[in-house]
Amino acid sequence: IAVGRIKSGDQLPAERDLAEKFLVSRTSVREALRTLESMGLIEIRLGEGTFVREISVDSLIEPLALVILTQREAVGELFEARRLLEPPIAGLAARRSTKNEIQEMERILEEQARDVAAGRTGLAQDAAFHAAIASSAHNRAITRIVHALIDLLTQSREESLQIPGRPRRSHQDHRRILKAIQRRDAASAQRAMLDHLVAVERLIIGRQAEDGRSRSPQKKKTV
Repeated sequence: IAVGRIKSGDQLPAERDLAEKFLVSRTSVREALRTLESMGLIEIRLGEGTFVREISVDSLIEPLALVILTQREAVGELFEARRLLEPPIAGLAARRSTKNEIQEMERILEEQARDVAAGRTGLAQDAAFHAAIASSAHNRAITRIVHALIDLLTQSREESLQIPGRPRRSHQDHRRILKAIQRRDAASAQRAMLDHLVAVERLIIGRQAEDGRSRSPQKKKTV
C-alpha cells in the first residue's frame, strides 16, 4: 500500500494468500487487518473481501509509520527474549545433546549449505537448527518457548536472509555454534549463539529503522 502497488479501492489478497506470502498464521493476518481497519486504512466488506479505502497519501503515511514503529519495538522485545534464552540453551545443548542429536544438527547444516550454495536463503534449515538445539537441551518447556519465538520472528528472519551475503554468514555462525556443542564447550557455545543473535538483531532492527525513515514524509523547506 505504501509504495503504491496496491492502490485506493483495490482489493487485498485473500487471508490464505497473505498468510502464505508473509509466512504467518491466518490468525496473525486477521489481527493485522483488524488493526489496519481500525486505523481507517482498509474496509472489510462481509462476503466481498478487504479493500483499501480512498485516502490521501498524507493520511496514509502517518498511520503506516506508527505500524512500522510498533513492529520494530515488538521485534526488539522478541530478540531481547532470544538473547536471554538461547545462549544458555546452547550451553545446555553442549552438555546434554546425544550423539544422534548432534548428527541431526550436522545434517541440517549440510542441507543449509546446499541451499545457500544454490542461491536460496536456507530459511527452513535456519529454523530447524535453532529448534534442534532447543530440543537437545531436553527440557520440554524450553523447546516450546523457542519454537514460539521462531514462529513469531519468521518474517523478520526471512527479510534478513534476503540481504546479499547474509545466508552464508548465518551458516558460518551456525557452524561455529555446532563446533562448540561438538566439543562439549558450553561457554563457547553460549558465546557463539549470543554473537549470532546480536548480529542478526542489529541487521533486522537497522533495516526496519531505515525502511521507516524512507517511508516518512519529507517536510518542505520554507524560503
